[in-house]
Amino acid sequence: CFSPQAFDKTVAKDNSLAVGFFQRGFVHLQLEMYEEALSDYQMAFSHLRKNPFIDYKQLGLRHILYAWEVLYSVAAAQCRLQQWQEARVTLDKAVVWRPEGRTAILDLALERVQDRLFLEPMHVPLGEFFRPRKKEVEQLDSKDFLGKPKVISSIIPNDEYIGFEPLRPQKQGFYEPSADALR
Repeated sequence: CFSPQAFDKTVAKDNSLAVGFFQRGFVHLQLEMYEEALSDYQMAFSHLRKNPFIDYKQLGLRHILYAWEVLYSVAAAQCRLQQWQEARVTLDKAVVWRPEGRTAILDLALERVQDRLFLEPMHVPLGEFFRPRKKEVEQLDSKDFLGKPKVISSIIPNDEYIGFEPLRPQKQGFYEPSADALR
């Protein structure tokens, strides 16, 4: 059974992760939460930021999220909400985002919407999970870049000055801070 809570946590941690909204939209659609699904799909499309696709391979997910797939899923949610005209407009928009010469699936979808038949939404293939590369996971161990703190004392016996000022030549025996540093 699907649960949107995991995706809620995902999009809370990164609220511009288009694939997180896309997958949560799919789960909402499966749970017959059509308004939420439509909202999530629209958020996914807006987070594509007018890019035709986002390749998530760099993050460890072997999937490319295409804008036309998101729009197709928006239309699927609109069909469930009986918004047939909006679904048709959305599919027309998806045709523009689809790569040249590969519109057969969208043509079939337009026919289904014309006949008022539901569309099955697109989703990330089952079994695909974020799996960061081993090299990236090894770097998650905490590292101490500053080293251990060290106490440094003055070699001048009467030096009681504490503060910050520019480096200046020191006299042997007694150290007196400048008048500017005392202010």
